[in-house]
Amino acid sequence: MKTPFRYDFVGSFLRPQRLKDARKDFENGAISQEKLTAVEDDCIKELVAKIKELGYHVITDGEFRRSTWHLDFMWGFEGIEHCKTVDGNTTFDAEAAMIDDTYMVGKISVKDHPFVEHFKFVKALEDENTVAKQTIPSPGQFYAYFTGAELLHTTIEIYGSEKAFAEDVIKAYSEFVQEIYTAGCRNLQFDDCVWGGMVNDKIAVALTGRTGKDLEEYKKLLLELNNQVVAQAPEDLVINTHVCRGNYHSTFFSSGAYDSVADLLFGEEDVNAYYLEYDDKRSGGFAPLAKVSGDKKVVLGLVTTKTPELEDKEKVIARIHEAAKYVPLDRLYLSPQCGFASCEIGNKLTEEQQWAKLKLVKEIAEEVWG
Repeated sequence: MKTPFRYDFVGSFLRPQRLKDARKDFENGAISQEKLTAVEDDCIKELVAKIKELGYHVITDGEFRRSTWHLDFMWGFEGIEHCKTVDGNTTFDAEAAMIDDTYMVGKISVKDHPFVEHFKFVKALEDENTVAKQTIPSPGQFYAYFTGAELLHTTIEIYGSEKAFAEDVIKAYSEFVQEIYTAGCRNLQFDDCVWGGMVNDKIAVALTGRTGKDLEEYKKLLLELNNQVVAQAPEDLVINTHVCRGNYHSTFFSSGAYDSVADLLFGEEDVNAYYLEYDDKRSGGFAPLAKVSGDKKVVLGLVTTKTPELEDKEKVIARIHEAAKYVPLDRLYLSPQCGFASCEIGNKLTEEQQWAKLKLVKEIAEEVWG
């Protein structure tokens, strides 16, 4: 079974209150790692049972063992450390995100990454109707994080050149991919906010510290990193990507249509499918989808995870047919635009409203594709 499915989802889910409480208790030294893991295990089993009950064919751990969608993955690398942020960092729509400061202290490498064990737990919950999906930040996202305007200086101090760092990113990622593949993973998703930032000229310059030709070369390098890791991956491993403009506590950090990145992202990235944010005007129109090359698939994120109100079914169906002018209907799929909780704090809706959104996605997909 290969993702995407006609009705699908990005990966993260709202953390149940008892999981949030257990994580806080662990942080305060009130409970042991074993006790926390037991609570995580229980919550993940309950989550997967609900996903199956709803009739979805992909399962994830909801990212319940992480505090953020990307940083926990980075912490699994040798050479990366982190500490609590004091005043928050990246600003999302005027809200500072309270996520850990993450930085490099030495050359990166990876062995026995904790996510491999996390994946095995979900893999064991697969049945004949479901496949386990693992989500990780893309290689380009990892590279961009440590070569952006703020952290480039440290990276150059450690590596001497950006090229040397890029080579280590490819090497470490390829080793991780092999590890998780050996653990049984056949569906991997690269989560990628880099392109969601690049669609906005002002943000692209602020984040990267680059302009003009330098910025264009940088974009090509990020794409090349993703493609190199895909090229080195086992042939029967399906690799998809999710592109988003930020998703923290129902806020965003970037706005802009896909037009300016379509040639590179849609034309040249060697992934199987794109999960794309299309839930509001910030994402622009569907015309850039004409650049999607080969027989690659597009998962339309037309249902928002940022607000509790349910979308109008007929309007969503009309938008799917609008997108089908650029990508044939049989290569289109439907999902929410992002996860429900890219960070532990989660978006501003209830678990009940979260499930109602997924129920709607499934109903629409069955109506459109049968």
